[in-house]
Amino acid sequence: MTRKRPTQKSKPKQTPAGHRRYDSALLFPTILLVGLGIVMVYSASSALSLKVYGHGYYYLKRQAVFALAGIVALVVCRHFPYRYYRQMAYPLLAMAMALLAMLQIPGLGHSAGGSTRWLHLAGFSFQPSEFGRLAMVIYLAYSLAKKEPQVNQFAIGFVPHVMVLGAMALLIALEPDFGSVVILTTITWVIMFAGGVRLLHLLTPMPIVIVGLGYFLASAPYRLERVASFLNPWAHAADKGYQVVHSQMAFGTGGWVGTGLGQSYQKLFYLPEPHTDFIFSVIGEELGLVGVVVILSLYGVLLWRGINIARACKDLFGALIAVGITTALIMQVCINMAVTVGLLPPKGLPLPLLSYGGTSLLITMCSMGILMNIGSTLSLSRRS
Repeated sequence: MTRKRPTQKSKPKQTPAGHRRYDSALLFPTILLVGLGIVMVYSASSALSLKVYGHGYYYLKRQAVFALAGIVALVVCRHFPYRYYRQMAYPLLAMAMALLAMLQIPGLGHSAGGSTRWLHLAGFSFQPSEFGRLAMVIYLAYSLAKKEPQVNQFAIGFVPHVMVLGAMALLIALEPDFGSVVILTTITWVIMFAGGVRLLHLLTPMPIVIVGLGYFLASAPYRLERVASFLNPWAHAADKGYQVVHSQMAFGTGGWVGTGLGQSYQKLFYLPEPHTDFIFSVIGEELGLVGVVVILSLYGVLLWRGINIARACKDLFGALIAVGITTALIMQVCINMAVTVGLLPPKGLPLPLLSYGGTSLLITMCSMGILMNIGSTLSLSRRS
């Protein structure tokens, strides 16, 4: 009687980090938001497109192209090892500074709504501040990770990074784009705190910031008027409070389930920029509270996953990039939504993944791809 030889179990093949499956907790909310954004951009912009271009599909077609380009960018960044950004940190930062400076060159910067935020190069138009934000995240992550043993020293962990922030913030303020300056400053402070900079050092400039903000508001009468209209928009419904009033009217009309897709009244030349800055108001009117809760839930999943990736990453460089990307996304979401409901003065910031605009969508999709790549290198539980 012959004995059966024990069969040796074959070891499961190790999948390289860059080829693991896509993180569904990041991918699905991102794709759903982009898809819903295309639908809502068409709904919000069709009347404007018909009036300006003679048909209702101008913004829809462009947003669809932006979305396809964004998906390609997401895939590329998902498979590009994030560790290579260490060598690219300074070149990316220098490129961002140069592009922001080019906005001040006559003929290159395009002005709209009193701000010069768009750069025209080789037939394309884009916002350097969006790229600058991502470049700043990568630079801060690299610099703080490199200086980790000494990051708690004021002259090493705080001063150099604040100086770089000041240079980029000044270039953005010249556009002017105060909302982007606020987001950039917040991202910098959060990354420095996560990177080990002492809290005392981070709180040191607060008195100067408060005094400077007070002077900034008092130095121009129109800024004080904007503050007054923000505090009581209905008393200034015909001028400074016009945007917020009609945005609140849109939410009030929407109720629980909305007026129905395509049935918004405020988008018919009452609500300014219904397909960009105030697309959330159109969503609230057409899809109601139910649609608003769905949107908030999708962003909440992205926030949850971004935090989990940052906490689980053993590499400080990758963890800080995850912190910066997640902070940038949620800051934009919070500020945009707060503006639409009247909790903040209008800032001119798009709603990530939903608002019309190629630069914002492309950079956000790149950021999601980078976050997925960081997550692919971790030994996370299925739902950490």
